[in-house]
Amino acid sequence: MSAATTIGSVSGAELGLLVSVFLACAVEAVEALTIVLAVGSTRSWASALYGVAAATVSLAVIVAAAGPGLTSLPIGVLRVVVGGLLLIFGLQWLRKAILRAAGVKAKHDEAQIFQRERTAAAAGGGAGPGFDGYSFAISFKGVLLEGLEVAFIVLTFGSGQHRVGAAALAAGAAVLLVAGAGVLVRAPLARAPENAMKFAVGVMLSTYGMFWSVEGAGAHWPGGDAALLAILPLTLLASLALARLLGRAAHPAAAAVTLPAPAAESLSARAGR
Repeated sequence: MSAATTIGSVSGAELGLLVSVFLACAVEAVEALTIVLAVGSTRSWASALYGVAAATVSLAVIVAAAGPGLTSLPIGVLRVVVGGLLLIFGLQWLRKAILRAAGVKAKHDEAQIFQRERTAAAAGGGAGPGFDGYSFAISFKGVLLEGLEVAFIVLTFGSGQHRVGAAALAAGAAVLLVAGAGVLVRAPLARAPENAMKFAVGVMLSTYGMFWSVEGAGAHWPGGDAALLAILPLTLLASLALARLLGRAAHPAAAAVTLPAPAAESLSARAGR
């Protein structure tokens, strides 16, 4: 694995790492934002924000505890572990993205999720003038669960190239961007191309997972980091082809060519001769 060629620039692999972390964390931040907005606007903003703060502190403790242990592993072992985890995690993202693209699985809709969370929050009883435990608990759980995925992505991607700091900066930029957009629009970011972003993230995670797993096992890709430029488009093309095939299998009527009535009658008449 090559390092950055000059000070102030990054290699292609590192640039891909930063883009992958940014997109993945942006997706998780959008989902967490929807939950916080729903309970905050329905019940108690103060309690919802307390939940966000508590989850953030908890995530910081988890990262501080897990980070040094992961990065202290020998580079070969580290890449096998990180590559395997990224491959498992990435294939899960990619499987869901392919099913959504094929129309087999419903697409992620933040507006629907927002309304569902608001309905659940309203059904939880009225919020008093003080601390609201429901708003705190839902915000805490939502931010913690989405944040754990962010922490996983930062630690695995960053430790794989010993760039945890850069990965953390990319994640922080994504979270700040989404949070800032949420403050401005005061609504879920339903127009964000979340499904396309998830597809891209699944491809990237799977690509780096395959790359680092092989490197950690002692083998070497032809061209080193340049092999990523072949693995990524091949993974993308294979995923798009699979989505198309699944779409045709799931919706055969849409893929079939419907003959006009006279042509169909003519074919039937010929078959009866």
